[in-house]
Amino acid sequence: MLVEHPMTTVAQELAAHPELVYRHTVEEYHEMIANGSIVEGEPFELLDGQIVRKVRSANGEDMMTVGVEHALIVSRLARMTTAFEPLGCHIRSQQPVTMPPRDEPEPDATVIRGTLEDYTTRHPYPSDVLCIIEVADSSLPRDRGYKLQLYANAGIPMYVIVNLLDRVIEVHENPDAGTGSYAVVRQQTRGGSLSLPTLAGEPVVVPVERIFL
Repeated sequence: MLVEHPMTTVAQELAAHPELVYRHTVEEYHEMIANGSIVEGEPFELLDGQIVRKVRSANGEDMMTVGVEHALIVSRLARMTTAFEPLGCHIRSQQPVTMPPRDEPEPDATVIRGTLEDYTTRHPYPSDVLCIIEVADSSLPRDRGYKLQLYANAGIPMYVIVNLLDRVIEVHENPDAGTGSYAVVRQQTRGGSLSLPTLAGEPVVVPVERIFL
């Protein structure tokens, strides 16, 4: 007589034993894009060696959709690049940041040193990044979890989460690469402002009302 044992799904098994998962390197990921295994421009990013779909939906909606407010705020952030360009940097919107060996996230907005033309042969690396901004609705657990640790360990000076669920902007500064955390964490709400760093040292100050609907 067979002894009954609890059945588990593959997802449950891998969650319990992450060492069983094969993790891709950035180089392998780029090769898959180059040979067409992954269609360039599709909403995927490489996180911890896994190719995962970007979460851009509104809370409670179909995960495959893009939330209306999420899309609008990302567009507003991208439009702010004209304020950064005279100060030695620019904003990239939903474009890769290469973080070897196993990560290439595509943040909703990134303040990058230099001009677009400085990156004709490669994506920016962490050393090129002044600030990363993620617009978080359904993605809040990922943005506060793995991505926060990733950006802190990569030495990203400032990480901003536009938290649509709680209607606050979470600002993380002074990364500690040893712990995957930021030493300084504060919040901005309506009536406050967000000071974003530039290469010239003069911040771009954005009223919170310009970000939220």
